[in-house]
Amino acid sequence: MNQSFASEEEARAGWSERQLEAEAWFRQLRDEICAAFERLEEELRPPQQHADKPAGRFVYKDWDRSDHTGAPGGGGRMGLMHGRVFEKVGVNTSTVHGQFSPEFARQIPGAQENPHFWASGISLVAHMQSPLVPAVHMNTRHIVTSKAWFGGGADLNPMYPVDEDTADFHAALERACDRHDPAYYAKFKAWCDDYFMIEHRGEARGVGGIFYDYLENDWAADFAFTQDVGRAFLEIYPALVRRHMQEPWTEADRRHQLFRRGRYVEFNLIYDRGTTFGLKTGGNVEAILMSLPPLAAWP
Repeated sequence: MNQSFASEEEARAGWSERQLEAEAWFRQLRDEICAAFERLEEELRPPQQHADKPAGRFVYKDWDRSDHTGAPGGGGRMGLMHGRVFEKVGVNTSTVHGQFSPEFARQIPGAQENPHFWASGISLVAHMQSPLVPAVHMNTRHIVTSKAWFGGGADLNPMYPVDEDTADFHAALERACDRHDPAYYAKFKAWCDDYFMIEHRGEARGVGGIFYDYLENDWAADFAFTQDVGRAFLEIYPALVRRHMQEPWTEADRRHQLFRRGRYVEFNLIYDRGTTFGLKTGGNVEAILMSLPPLAAWP
C-alpha cells in the first residue's frame, strides 16, 4: 500500500483478490437492499398518508475521489430515494485509496508505519415518513493499511420504541453472531450501546444493535461474518417496516419524530467515526452527510 497510480485502472490492477471480493460483496448487498426497499414503496396502500403519491425509486450518482496531488483515489456510488414510505434513505458504497494525513494516520491502526490505505464498504441510513416506523443505520467495511480488518454493525432508531421490534431486531443480529462465535453478540451489543451514546445528552441514540471493528484474526471468517451481518439486516429490517407502515399516525407523532431526529443529527455530527473518516480522507461530502435527515427540530 505504498504506490501512487496514474489511473484508476492501474490502481485496481494492484488490488488483491480479497479486496476485489470484499468490494463485490458490498455492491451486491447494496443492490439487494435497494430492491427490497423499492418493493416496500410499492406495497403502501390507502388510507395511509402519502399512499396517493408514486412509489419512490433510487436515484444513483457516481463520484470520483482524488488525493491532494490530483492522483486517482477511488470513488463510490450514492443511492438516494425520497419516497412515500422512506422520506429519505441513502444506500452508498465506496472504495477509496490514498494516503492519510500525518495527524489522522496516528489514529488508524497500521497507518503510523505506512500512511497509505484502501477502504471499501457500504453505508445505509433510512429516515421514514411514518413516525411509527423505526429509522435505521447499517454499515460494514473492509480497511487495509499495513493491517487489514473488517468492521461495522447495525442499530435501530425508533421514535417510539416497541419491545417486540427491539427483540426481533436484536434476535436477527444475535443469530448472525452465533453462527460465528457465541461470544460475539454480547461483546458487540455492549460495544454498540457504548458507541451510540449521546454523551452530552446522557442518552442512547436508539435501542441498539451491534457494533464491531478491527476484526483481523482470520480474513475468510471475518468476511463471512460481515456478510452475515448484512444478510441479517436485509432479513429483519424490511419485516419491521411492513409491521408498522400501514398504521395511522398524527401530527403530534410527526413533531415527536422531528425532535428525535435532532438527536440523530447531534450524534452524527459530533461523535460518528464514519463521518470523521470520510471527511479526513477527502470523501464525497454529499455522500458522507447523506445520513442526516431531510427535516429535524429542536425544542
